Amino acid sequence: MTQKSTENPTNSGGISTGPIDSDERLAYVALALTPGLGARRLAGLLSQFGSAAAALRHASPGSKTDAEALLTKSARLGIDVLTPADTRFPSQLRSIPDPPTMLFVRGRLELVDQPCVAIVGSRDHTGYGRDVARMLSDAAVRAGIVVVSGMARGLDAVAHTAALDGGGATIGVLGNGIGVVYPVANRELYQRVEADGLLLTEFLPGERPTAYSFPRRNRLISGLAAVVVVVEAAKGSGTLVTVGAALEQGRDVMAVPGPITWRTSDGTNQLIRDGADPLLEIGDLLAKFSHAPCAALPTSGPPDPPPCNLSGNEALVFNALTFEPRHIDQLAENAGLPIGLLLGILCGLELGGLIEQQPGSFFRRVVRLR
Repeated sequence: MTQKSTENPTNSGGISTGPIDSDERLAYVALALTPGLGARRLAGLLSQFGSAAAALRHASPGSKTDAEALLTKSARLGIDVLTPADTRFPSQLRSIPDPPTMLFVRGRLELVDQPCVAIVGSRDHTGYGRDVARMLSDAAVRAGIVVVSGMARGLDAVAHTAALDGGGATIGVLGNGIGVVYPVANRELYQRVEADGLLLTEFLPGERPTAYSFPRRNRLISGLAAVVVVVEAAKGSGTLVTVGAALEQGRDVMAVPGPITWRTSDGTNQLIRDGADPLLEIGDLLAKFSHAPCAALPTSGPPDPPPCNLSGNEALVFNALTFEPRHIDQLAENAGLPIGLLLGILCGLELGGLIEQQPGSFFRRVVRLR
């Protein structure tokens, strides 16, 4: 499901990127802090007066004192403050409808320039949803794709954690300011993303979340991603707000089907009925990213034997396979691993060209390790 965006390029804030002097930067931050002055009105002022400094002098009660305090506080906390005039401001967020006037980031900002997939879903999820989110996130990072989600409890947390556990990268988009851990149960995850990924928000440092802030956050989740994947969602789920934003922004939407008797699959099944692409296997997602390695095997000649550099669990699973197909339930029993973890390992082995999946959840080796 893809709906082409119809936003006007001037929604980006009316600012050309390039070097920006400290006075102009300070004036822009002061304008952005002015209550009620959103992206559209701010763009209009900049267009009318030619610069943030002139707009601040003639048309805004904004305070440079407040702006100086914010920039000083942010620097002390190791938070980068990005305006649309900054060359490091994520380009994909410049032209979305209702773009952010400022962003606050901490961590690996270069991740926004890499291919990104948003993996989102219910806070109250099933074991099936957990396993699928974990499998998709693991497969994505193994293919060099950054996983984006909303740092909420539930499937957001599962997606972020699986990305980090798989040695990949993840971006946590917050519905509050940096420095506030919400929910508190995600403290360890927050610290991991902060250290090895990227935290990004448009809310001021230390700002607490509100019911209003999460829908605002969702448009940034979809805005950063080329594809939005909904794993589980009940009817009326807040996750579907992200889908609405994605369609408005012209992003691809995929949904994981589920049993028609499960409340948590009502939303995803409805999305598929309405035109979202059904995600039935890993290849469906990877096909959306032309750069990503394909899980398909070479069509001619035997593959070169890979070096024996598998991790402990990867070697365990590979050794449980033969050149004759084995069902995943048998593999789980032989390897003594839970299905969710096993699926992620199988996906990695398949992406590496070591095994292949056959219909009916059967797997077989295709090479010998040297």
